[in-house]
Amino acid sequence: MPVRGSSLDCPSATFSNQGVGNPSSDLNVAPAKTSALPLYQAKGIPEMEKALMVETAAGALDELTKLLRLNEPLWTKSSADGRYLLLRDSYDKIFPRSNHFKSSSARFESSKDSVLVAMNSVNLVDTFLDADKWADMFPTIITQARTIQVIEPGISGSRSGSLQLMYEQLHVLSPLVPPREFYFLRYCQQIEVGLWVIADVSYESVSQSILPSRSWRLPSGCMIQDMPHGCSKVTWVEHVEVDDKTQTHRLYRDIVCSGLAYGAERWVAALQRTCERLTYSMGDDAVARDLGGVISLCEGRRSIMKLAWRMVKNFCATLSMSGKLDFPQLSEVNNSGVRISIRKSTSLGEPGGTIVGAATSLWLPVPPQRLFNFFRDEKMRVQWDVLANGNPVHEVAHISNGPHPGNSISIIRPYIPTENMLMLQESCIDHLGSLIVSAPVDVPSINEAVSGGDSSIIPILPSGFIICGDSRPGPGSDTKGGCLLTVAFQVLVAAPSSENHLNLDSIATINTLISSTVQRIKAALNSSRLD
Repeated sequence: MPVRGSSLDCPSATFSNQGVGNPSSDLNVAPAKTSALPLYQAKGIPEMEKALMVETAAGALDELTKLLRLNEPLWTKSSADGRYLLLRDSYDKIFPRSNHFKSSSARFESSKDSVLVAMNSVNLVDTFLDADKWADMFPTIITQARTIQVIEPGISGSRSGSLQLMYEQLHVLSPLVPPREFYFLRYCQQIEVGLWVIADVSYESVSQSILPSRSWRLPSGCMIQDMPHGCSKVTWVEHVEVDDKTQTHRLYRDIVCSGLAYGAERWVAALQRTCERLTYSMGDDAVARDLGGVISLCEGRRSIMKLAWRMVKNFCATLSMSGKLDFPQLSEVNNSGVRISIRKSTSLGEPGGTIVGAATSLWLPVPPQRLFNFFRDEKMRVQWDVLANGNPVHEVAHISNGPHPGNSISIIRPYIPTENMLMLQESCIDHLGSLIVSAPVDVPSINEAVSGGDSSIIPILPSGFIICGDSRPGPGSDTKGGCLLTVAFQVLVAAPSSENHLNLDSIATINTLISSTVQRIKAALNSSRLD
């Protein structure tokens, strides 16, 4: 969603005169593109190169262990915010190496943090070594993950010694920030009973070529230590060299370049939140406050929680905005324009046909917690929800999935009783940011889920909001402190049987929908003066 003149990648199609073109024109729609799989899959890895991989991974594990266990002389705590800062001079003396990128705009990001999570070390290790489980654990960070090849399976009956060549694509939840891609080795070692280290390090094949990346991971990873009551202490280090400053939109440049966007603090916060949610979903004593006789079975609560989690993952994945188009009408000082994506869906679990997505990001002079509360308040929905037509909504069921009251799932009934549709909504918050995701679900499907039935095939098409704090004053504003808001919608505009093209009226409609929603939000928060 770059403004004109931005150095972000070009859209796959454009329109003249900054408009949507001739509404009677048709736009060809291709299936959503998938990232090119690593070329390693085409051929096996030579034994000589496997030996080099083992040596590289062992060196990374040794370096990471020192970074995890030592503070001085490698780390110091910031007096401003208490975060760990890597002492670059000391690091370079202990671990000398040449820079991977030669560009003057390349930079290092380094961070360290720790957290207590509600999962034991064995289950965490199993999750980290399974690419699908790994991506499922971090949907707000990982868009794609693949195990390219298992180099060493590890000791029989244990994962210790396991070495894998992997690929992952990481993102910030805004279409303004290009994803980061890594081809890397993941090496797992059990240090002692109940203590594991998992090391990641970028790897460049000497025998095969891969697509160039602007991101290079230096030895990074985590130490996992068993704690009482089935918990683990996870200490995390992220250390990367990147050359993406010119690609980062100005709204997110400070967050990305400070290391907060992809740093250790974000990884451990996401890990803690997902483990917390899993604990609530599995426990029979989890709080389910039934407001209208909707949920009476534990199995029904679990089914609704699985459906909501799939909804959140689907929503996060859509923000990669594959096949994007840019609409600059909203490109004001604090806005970024509207970015449109078009894809054809044939997957179970979402409506089949042509789906148009739209997203925009903007700065608001509002504290993040206030904005989060605004979106969660059912009484406020009529102020921003264009589709509500000014009618109130009513929460009929509420499931807590964390100790923070903002971490919850709701079933919402629209005011209009003739609609055979309910709204499923999940809100999630931690100290770095929050999201509110919702999707319409027909009443028979909700009834099936709350009865404990399989919710995995219920079609769902989510929309929602992502909020992150931004302490800088906005352009032209004296207000210190505010937030960055991303608004994203998805709409099914054509059935699977329709032709493989899309009338531009549909794109113009969703563009108008998101633009109107943004204006309503600003008006409700007294922020219209930003236009």
